[in-house]
Amino acid sequence: MVAAIAIPVLVFCASIVRTHEGRTKSGKAKFERLIRSPMTQFPNAGERLDVPHLQGVYIIYDPKGRVAHVGRTVRGKRGLHQRLNNHLQGASSFVQKELAEGSALRGGYKYRFIAIEDNRLRAFLEAFTIGQLCPDHIGGGALLSE
Repeated sequence: MVAAIAIPVLVFCASIVRTHEGRTKSGKAKFERLIRSPMTQFPNAGERLDVPHLQGVYIIYDPKGRVAHVGRTVRGKRGLHQRLNNHLQGASSFVQKELAEGSALRGGYKYRFIAIEDNRLRAFLEAFTIGQLCPDHIGGGALLSE
């Protein structure tokens, strides 16, 4: 009876892999573009954030160049500009839990981003980037070796 169940499951799983293979390749290519995109320092007090009003995925780096956060836009009309500005204003769980206030980002933190219109691809790229870069705050700040 077990063999009769195993074959349909394997066929089903193989079809999922084929269906998502194109998206995975596209996601990996987008990841390469993301990590090679220009890095920009958060603006000083009184300066404006210069980010497009497009949907996308971003990485925030601490002043030592370590990945502090990976995120994506979900539904904001002003996309990346709105989301990164939320971080600057302290209106994000990342800032509230890890930095206490958004103004800390003005002290040498940097970001990079790419615009991605497709919501599903944004979600995949965010998850893939988190898995590849593993910001310290994922898992409560525990290091992988602990």
